[in-house]
Amino acid sequence: EAYGDPEVFPTPESYEGRVNPLGPRSCYEEGKRFGEALCKAYHDQYGIDVSIARIFNSYGPRLRAEGFYGRVVSRFILQSLNGEALTVFGDGSQTRSFCYVTDTVSGLLSQIGDEERSGDALNLGSEDETKIIDLAKKIIQFPPARSALRFLPFPPGDHLRRQPDITRARKMLGWEPKVGLDQGLSRTAKWFSKPRVQ
Repeated sequence: EAYGDPEVFPTPESYEGRVNPLGPRSCYEEGKRFGEALCKAYHDQYGIDVSIARIFNSYGPRLRAEGFYGRVVSRFILQSLNGEALTVFGDGSQTRSFCYVTDTVSGLLSQIGDEERSGDALNLGSEDETKIIDLAKKIIQFPPARSALRFLPFPPGDHLRRQPDITRARKMLGWEPKVGLDQGLSRTAKWFSKPRVQ
């Protein structure tokens, strides 16, 4: 979320961002921006080879579902498997661009050791936007398919859209996501549905 609450979609790496420094998510957003600034400073001052990846809504097996920062895909899948109502914030019209974990990892690996682009930032994610309500409707169909939707107030400071421009990643790394949302959701649900030793 280095871009904060962007006004440009799809969002290119050249976009400087729009962050409310006093907003409820500002620590998270500014923390990412500060981390990038430190990496860039060490690269510029000491010649350290760094790659900056701006990851957009990666999901898949093993991604935590619980707590305030639980990810929506994992949370929805666990709620569905447990027969609980899927909690949708606001009316669900907000969008995210979900990228399956194997695609995210392949993008990260493509960046490693690329000295030509050391110190540069690249967006890694899917350009396909999905409304949260549509995501919930997909997941609610997974067995046992007995869940309902529960709408909660939209959290203050949350953002309405996330959509990366991955033109540079395509051009520079030859990278783009390969796993579609339906396939990725199916893989993720299958993993979460397996019994686990606690």
